[in-house]
Amino acid sequence: MVEKIDALDQQILEIISKNARVPFKDVATVCGLSRAAIHQRVAHLIETGVIVGSSYTINPKSLGYTTCTYVGIKLERASMYESVATQLAKIPEIVECHFTTGPYTMLIKLYSRDNEHLMELLNKGIQQIDGVNSTETLISLEQSFSRTAPICLPAASAKAKRASRKNRTALSELGTDIQD
Repeated sequence: MVEKIDALDQQILEIISKNARVPFKDVATVCGLSRAAIHQRVAHLIETGVIVGSSYTINPKSLGYTTCTYVGIKLERASMYESVATQLAKIPEIVECHFTTGPYTMLIKLYSRDNEHLMELLNKGIQQIDGVNSTETLISLEQSFSRTAPICLPAASAKAKRASRKNRTALSELGTDIQD
């Protein structure tokens, strides 16, 4: 279900999705509203589930996790997905888990310290879970980019692109950094 959001909500989302630490006063200046109005709108976006959290992005390499891996998992039966997902969630190195179509029943993303650690996670962890029939491992050599889903709803694309450029210019003038 798509939540109803207006052009102002889109503008706010564009700004805060690039930098969750941007002060509401800066968002208010760009949007031409008060801080209280921005706060109310953001609170509403949280309540309606449009915004589902805010977090800092931690560089896994700074914690010693040098290998990013995607693992395709084939299950004995697709109906075992929930029980397998529950077991996979107990492995802290697994950061994403998806129920998929195609050659795999599930696709997970994990971080390991090195290839030896990866082999341990596969052989003594993932492949030991009841229902896991086989795995295929794809090691990421480099992450080219990462981003969230586009903020712009399809019907408002041209207007939203102009607003996005305007937001960047206005926030840059305020000294607020927006990173892609």
